[in-house]
Amino acid sequence: MIRLEGVEKRYGRFQAVHPLDLHVPPGEVFGFLGPNGAGKTTTIRMLAGVLKPSGGRILIDGVDLARDPVEARRRTGVIPDRPYLYDKLSAREFLAFVAGIYRVDPGVAEARARALLAEVDLADRADELVEAYSHGMKQRLVLAAALLHEPRLLIVDEPMVGLDPGGARKIKRKFRELAAAGRTVFLSTHSLDVAEEVCDRVGILYRGRLVALGTAAELRARRDAADLEEAFLRITEEQAARAAEA
Repeated sequence: MIRLEGVEKRYGRFQAVHPLDLHVPPGEVFGFLGPNGAGKTTTIRMLAGVLKPSGGRILIDGVDLARDPVEARRRTGVIPDRPYLYDKLSAREFLAFVAGIYRVDPGVAEARARALLAEVDLADRADELVEAYSHGMKQRLVLAAALLHEPRLLIVDEPMVGLDPGGARKIKRKFRELAAAGRTVFLSTHSLDVAEEVCDRVGILYRGRLVALGTAAELRARRDAADLEEAFLRITEEQAARAAEA
C-alpha cells in the first residue's frame, strides 16, 4: 500500500529526512514514532503530497505520487495534527464540500455522510455550525471527512489529542476495523501506549533516519524492555549517545 524508495528531504544543507526505504502492506496499522524534530511530520507531508521530496519515490497503492498525484491522493485520506475546518459550515455541509473535492457522487456522498456522522456520534449535531463544536467533536468530524471518499490509505498525525477516553476508544477501534477490511492506517503519535495497543508494526525515526522497525513485541525483546515506551526510550537514548560521540 505504501512504498517509500530512497525518499529524502533536504532544506539547503540541512537533511530533515535521510534516504528512507519502507514498505507498509494493505491491512496494517503502522505506527510512526520518534522524538520531536525527528522528521515524522515532514515524512507525513511528503506521503500526503503536500511536500515534494528532494529525492526518491513514493508509491501509494501502486500509484507513483509524483507521476499521478491526483490518483494517489484520491486513494488517500489525511488527518493532520492541526486540521482546518470551516466554522461557518455545519458538519453536513462540510462533508458535502469534501465530497465535491473528491468528486464523490452527491447521492452516494449523502448516504456515506449520514452513516459516518452516526458512527462518530455526530448525527444529532449534524446541522449545527462547526464553530459550536468542542475540540473532540471536531476531531471526530475530521475523521469522518477523511473517510468519506473511502480511501485505501489513511494517514493520521496525532489522532488522540483532545479526545475523551470514549472517543479515543472508538477511533482506535475504527483503525482496527479499517485494517481488517484491507485498508492501511499510517499513524504518527507520541502516545506509545496507543501505538502498542493498536499498531501491527512500528517504526522509530531519529534525526531523519529509521533506526528501528518491527512489532512492539520484537522491539521490547531486542531491548529487554517491559513495554514499548521503555524500548523507545532505550533506542532513542542509544542514538543520542552515538550522535554525541560522532
